[in-house]
Amino acid sequence: MTTAVALPRIIQGGMGVAVSNWKLARAVSLAGQLGVISGTVLDTVLVRRLQDGDSSGDTRRAMESFPVAGVADAVLKRYFLPGGRRPDQPYKLIPMYKQRVSVERQQLTMLANFVEVYLAKEGHHGPVGINLLTKVQLPNLASLYGAMLAGVDYVLMGAGIPREIPGVLDAFAEHRAATIRFDVDGLAAGESEALSFDPVEHGVTDGTPLTRPRFIPIISASSLATTLARKSNGRVDGFIVEGPTAGGHNAPPRGEPRYNERGEPVYGERDEVDLAKLRELGLPFWIAGGAGTPERLRDALEAGATGVQVGTLFAYCDESGFTGELKHEVVEHALRGDVEVLTDPRASPTGYPFKLVQWATEGEALPPRVRKCDLGYLRAAFKRPDGRIDYRCPAEPVEDYVRKGGAVEDTEGRRCLCNALLANVGLPQLRDTGETEQPLLTSGDDLVTISTFLDGRTTYTAADVISYLLGE
Repeated sequence: MTTAVALPRIIQGGMGVAVSNWKLARAVSLAGQLGVISGTVLDTVLVRRLQDGDSSGDTRRAMESFPVAGVADAVLKRYFLPGGRRPDQPYKLIPMYKQRVSVERQQLTMLANFVEVYLAKEGHHGPVGINLLTKVQLPNLASLYGAMLAGVDYVLMGAGIPREIPGVLDAFAEHRAATIRFDVDGLAAGESEALSFDPVEHGVTDGTPLTRPRFIPIISASSLATTLARKSNGRVDGFIVEGPTAGGHNAPPRGEPRYNERGEPVYGERDEVDLAKLRELGLPFWIAGGAGTPERLRDALEAGATGVQVGTLFAYCDESGFTGELKHEVVEHALRGDVEVLTDPRASPTGYPFKLVQWATEGEALPPRVRKCDLGYLRAAFKRPDGRIDYRCPAEPVEDYVRKGGAVEDTEGRRCLCNALLANVGLPQLRDTGETEQPLLTSGDDLVTISTFLDGRTTYTAADVISYLLGE
């Protein structure tokens, strides 16, 4: 068991698609805290960086160290464009995930996660973690193994109940195959489906055991922490306790749904985590959601926490993956006090409440997005009447979703997060109409008070955030 002395006081949140990129994670780790990369959609991020020419050469340099022969060369041959795409050239897409995909498709996911962790850890000995969404099941096994090949130190997972992941990490540390339950709507009682990954199929020739990363699930209830600590199929090393003020996806409120005048879900006493019960488990924990101040860090430590997880302050620092234009626009609005964060119960195809950043705009609003599902990371699996497994997303074209047996009311208000979050980090798809996918920002509630931290500044670094939180 790791001693508390070795654990970080500050965990940087694993935000969005490539917002928590390798540059941010590396900067935080170099400053003595836990830097975290987002593993979400990293395979698409990798191939788009290559199609944009990889001007820094960082991606290709990391690819050279991937320990499976031939994989990097094959990916470069298919996706790398010296000098980048033409202005009128859309990104080449990669095949959408299914229950069973080719070895090459899995290797692309392994490679992408390896590259991001490799770059985050390059040139120092600080810890680096990866954040994955439990609900986005299909890429997770290949993502974990790829990250472990690069020596990832922590695995953080929320948006579900990741009871099987500790056993996966145990198996992958010894290059053994792992299997997890696959969630499929419409299965008969007693019927089950699975997702499997076998390292042997991928030609890793060095059988030296890998370091088994610490596993830190993200929870919103002490009862879930108890379940994970006692019933997981392997070791759990601590918890991140996330409240409903955190950015991105939030756990839905417990009990009968209630909404405020803005249509946001209302959280109550039942949604507060019982820290006393959490302390009884004897595992370290970090407080997340509205924790981005020195006072909240002190409060967390006094409550028995090891520290805090902070996202919003890191999201707009120099090293984060948001485009410079978006950072500037958000910070300028925040300094004027006219930015707000809305918890939208409908926006995310996952069904989880999702936080949206918004402010008043002048001029004509953008036309609504034409629905198109060409990335598919948030699709849900279902069993068709003929027994085959198919996939649908309530943000895809309505007629497609209904044709697949989905209810039309489930499509109302849904947003395509896959495409929008890639636009946030400067990787938007170019459509046949000549239009590009538009960003969709998410942040924690802390954003509305970020001006206190900014103190008149319009730019800052990850090290500035850490110094502020530690009171240095």
